[in-house]
Amino acid sequence: MVALAENSKKRLSIQVAQIAPETTTIRSLDWDRDRFDIEFGLQNGTTYNSFIIRGEQTALIDTSHEKFRLNFLETLKNQIDPAQIDYLIISHTEPDHSGLVKDVLQLAPDITVVGSKVAIQFLEDLVHQPFRRQVVKNGDRLNLGKNHELEFIIAPNLHWPDTIFTYDHKTQILYTCDAFGLHYCSDATFDEDLEAISPDFQFYYECLMAPNARSVLSAMKRMDELGKISMIATGHGPLLYHNIEELTGRYRRWSQSQTKAETTVGVFYVSGYGSSDRLVGAIVNGIVKTGTAVELVDLRSTDLQQLQEIVGRCSGIVVGTPPAGSTFAQTNLSAILGAVKQKQAVGIFETGGGDDEPIDPLLNKFQDLGLTPAFPPIRIKQEPAENTYKLCEEAGTDIGQWVTRDKSIKAMKSLDADLDKALGRLSGGLYIITAKKGEVKSAMLASWVSQASFKPLGVSIAVAKDRAIESLMQVGDKFVLNVLEEGNYQSLMKHFLKRFPPGADRFEGIRTQDAENGAPILADALAYMECEAIARMDCGDHWVVYSNVYAGRVSKPDALTAVHHRKVGNHY
Repeated sequence: MVALAENSKKRLSIQVAQIAPETTTIRSLDWDRDRFDIEFGLQNGTTYNSFIIRGEQTALIDTSHEKFRLNFLETLKNQIDPAQIDYLIISHTEPDHSGLVKDVLQLAPDITVVGSKVAIQFLEDLVHQPFRRQVVKNGDRLNLGKNHELEFIIAPNLHWPDTIFTYDHKTQILYTCDAFGLHYCSDATFDEDLEAISPDFQFYYECLMAPNARSVLSAMKRMDELGKISMIATGHGPLLYHNIEELTGRYRRWSQSQTKAETTVGVFYVSGYGSSDRLVGAIVNGIVKTGTAVELVDLRSTDLQQLQEIVGRCSGIVVGTPPAGSTFAQTNLSAILGAVKQKQAVGIFETGGGDDEPIDPLLNKFQDLGLTPAFPPIRIKQEPAENTYKLCEEAGTDIGQWVTRDKSIKAMKSLDADLDKALGRLSGGLYIITAKKGEVKSAMLASWVSQASFKPLGVSIAVAKDRAIESLMQVGDKFVLNVLEEGNYQSLMKHFLKRFPPGADRFEGIRTQDAENGAPILADALAYMECEAIARMDCGDHWVVYSNVYAGRVSKPDALTAVHHRKVGNHY
């Protein structure tokens, strides 16, 4: 039985369904959410899934986003008297799943909170009140009665450092929170339509799980030891029931491919300190765009030997400054400094905790040891804004490109000479794509542009995955395609071809005006078209973005479009 409680203004709804004996899901459906952070555009909204297991004792697994406070708590009370809930299991403390923990504790102060050691530490800072707690480790079990025996798996970095999975031996349901989820909002409780959810499933993996591929494989190894899994109850999107083998198989293949990457960047930080988690997420996204593997390391809960091993096998390292004066920070920073090698790339960012370790002395120590800064230090002097996260993403791309530069040169040289020259004879026009979302603006020179349809009017644009503007060309995003004029394009081309440092204003010194969609129109362009991204196709190192064109103008009707002729086909 499914019940819906609608909020027509915000299109927030609650779905309740029984998914197994004595097991109910409360799914908070967020139909219109279109973005998780600056880099993660959503086409189909999302859900936040919570679960009730009733044995002789009762467990609630996760809560919901705080925007669902009234609807979720009312629905929970309709399902069970909160005072009768014995355990609140926290899969991890990210606010979209634990945003209502404090509210539940106020309704049921005698409840026991179950989570990993790190999760319990985070919750102490989140709820600011005493609570009963039970820390669990790999293999620990909790017997609710009626054969509902819960077994726990520690799954750090999927995608927060405090993540646990919970397996119910009676129903054979595995509760995985973010892992195996997707941002996809529909009335379907389960994954009946594999074709419909597949693009979002893969995009979710690439954004959240690919940087933690080793952790994915480690968690899946432990999953294999559980026995049969009849359902994967995820924290976002439909629950996996009809296509478990297929979708978990994709995770395994994708993760094995990621871990075979020739180059790795280690990112070392203190999770939950300042703005570190979101800043790290943006940096990691930028690194992954370059096809580089990432090792995420929480300095607060890492073995020193493992820390040194990770540093030793990385081509580059990124360090978030930890809280000044903390014993673990000094010990771990000393371990990192003792394990680095000459010619590694390094980047440092402040985490915004207010009492960070000084950034310049730390950078000087790395440089004295022969490391090369891949991007200027990122200093956080106030609450991070959209531009801050974009700067971090671009910094991540810079270090990713730095550590893969030799591989890129080798790939260019490996192409057959005749084929290389033949590909080079494919010519294209010269265009500059400009985009703006919120405070963030970006631009790039493009030549792989073509009209793709008449009805509706559409164009296709190939965008390299490591371009900064790529994250502003998600499905639903709007941008401007500026056409350059033959004989009058050199200054604009030269400007937008240069390498911009992370966070730099790409429009400084360029005459622009705002389009209706907010993106800059270049005043010296021959023509412009306002576009909306409708679909994206993965083409290896590029996305092909198909977009509708809904407005435009030509400034010089008799002028011609600038044309780009290449001699080789293995680079621009």
